[in-house]
Amino acid sequence: MEQRATAADLVVINATVPEGVLPNGSPDAANVAVSSGRIQAIGGQDVLGLVGPGTRIIDADGGAVLPGINDAHLHFIASSMVRFGYVRVGSHAASRWEEVCRIIEQARPEADGWIRAHGWDELVLGPGGPELVLDCKPGTPVVVFDQTGHQLLANRVALELAGITVSTPAPTGGVIERAADGSPTGRLVDAAMELMTRALPALPVPVMRDAALRFQRILHAQGITSLTEPGLGPGAGGLLDGSCTTAALDLLGDLALSGELTLRMNTLLLFAGTGGISADMVREGLESGLHRTYTERGIDSRKLRIAGVKVFADGTPRSGTAWMTEPYGHACTHGSMVVAGNTDSERSAELGEIVRLIHSAGLQAGIHATGDAATEAAMNAAIRAQAAQPGDNRHYVIHGSFPSNQSLAGLAEHGIGYSTNPMIRSGGGSLLEGILGPERFRRHQPLRSAARQGVRFNIASDSPVTTTDWRRTILAAVTRSTVDHPEPVDDGEGLGLVQALAAMTSQPAWQDHAEQFKGALHPGLAADLCLLDAPWPADSEPDALLERHVAWTISGGQIVHEPSMVPAAGPAL
Repeated sequence: MEQRATAADLVVINATVPEGVLPNGSPDAANVAVSSGRIQAIGGQDVLGLVGPGTRIIDADGGAVLPGINDAHLHFIASSMVRFGYVRVGSHAASRWEEVCRIIEQARPEADGWIRAHGWDELVLGPGGPELVLDCKPGTPVVVFDQTGHQLLANRVALELAGITVSTPAPTGGVIERAADGSPTGRLVDAAMELMTRALPALPVPVMRDAALRFQRILHAQGITSLTEPGLGPGAGGLLDGSCTTAALDLLGDLALSGELTLRMNTLLLFAGTGGISADMVREGLESGLHRTYTERGIDSRKLRIAGVKVFADGTPRSGTAWMTEPYGHACTHGSMVVAGNTDSERSAELGEIVRLIHSAGLQAGIHATGDAATEAAMNAAIRAQAAQPGDNRHYVIHGSFPSNQSLAGLAEHGIGYSTNPMIRSGGGSLLEGILGPERFRRHQPLRSAARQGVRFNIASDSPVTTTDWRRTILAAVTRSTVDHPEPVDDGEGLGLVQALAAMTSQPAWQDHAEQFKGALHPGLAADLCLLDAPWPADSEPDALLERHVAWTISGGQIVHEPSMVPAAGPAL
């Protein structure tokens, strides 16, 4: 007698699958059976035979079923705090610096006496911010983080509490902006941000916990089941808002052990901030054993793992700190590496030793490199590390906004990944083009070239720098449109819709060393699913993606969002 297959825990019926997502064709309609947290079967009428008395049935009603969305570069803790913990002064709230100051003046200090705000963007607001914020809210310390995470503004009280004066030297890789008399204006850039964030009172863990759980619900409502948290640890004082500390690292472990963490997370450790990293810092960090934190606590690595170490090789074009081979920006400079060293050759050698140490520890190096020169240096460091000690570490370049064709070929040949952020390009638009020049902006994030070369690339949000709405990230990668040029741009670097979807599902699974576990609609893989309320749009109508909404999200076979679950959204990102 033929043995009957075990009944499924859950079956999705009447779904559709985007053409090209399944390896053996794409049926007009599909049913998906889930059992014990895995995809048991996917197909047609035969799958319905797995429905038993206890099986839960979800009728997709023709909506698309996708692998769960994997945002490969999302600052989860910082985004949680920005979303639910700080005063918002982004473009949705203020269009002029006077409005920013009005919002701050009306804000009530937190229990620790400080006001923390987030979201200003000088490309939108124009000049004049430091002068206004410096004297804003007298008697109360104020710190205002910018949208990119690479600058902050502080008022006089905050500067005094942090001990930042006319004689305070700027740290390596950082800038203390000064007035004509040498006094600080309150603007701190990159590594100099740490001078302020170290002075901030520590965020209470219960506050971080509440924000994290609330933000997790938001992400599940958007169909996100996995992400990479790119930078937690002792060097995070100068990153974003300074919240990405070892306390945050411990909090995620607590949530995983309690079962409250329903996202899958890979994390990168940060042993130094946005400037001045050295091999000695990385060596000391690795010797501390911090990278074994989760395994020593018995945490399932498929739920939460420390994947590697983040390294800042340079800064950003907006700050003039991206390292380019050709000059750019109003100052007409090349920028520079922010690694320890006195010359480019010394800094490149130091970066090579840093990546070698990470590689030898069996970890992954995620190297922040925006300029083309920095991207090449990061690639060469990874190549040398792999040549000296072969291994499948899957080092990757973060942002990599301006890789040359030669660099793309090198990334592909040596199996080095590439993770970039289309919404940063889209949001910058003509203002960013003015900094870079038209030709360089056209080559900003050459995604189709990367695909042609065979690079293992993915696209991600970099939240809180941009929105976590993956539909907008995909649309920006497909149309190459910008905030001030909303029509599609045929610059030869756009992706197809399904190609872009892969860059937020199967490709980041490769970065996570998890392509045999998640990221695709295959029997045996994790039942991480995103169900839309309508079929996947055609390539000829990419804007229709914004008309699709997430109806259901399933993580490891568990329903983590359904139509009746409406999270408290908080302010829009």
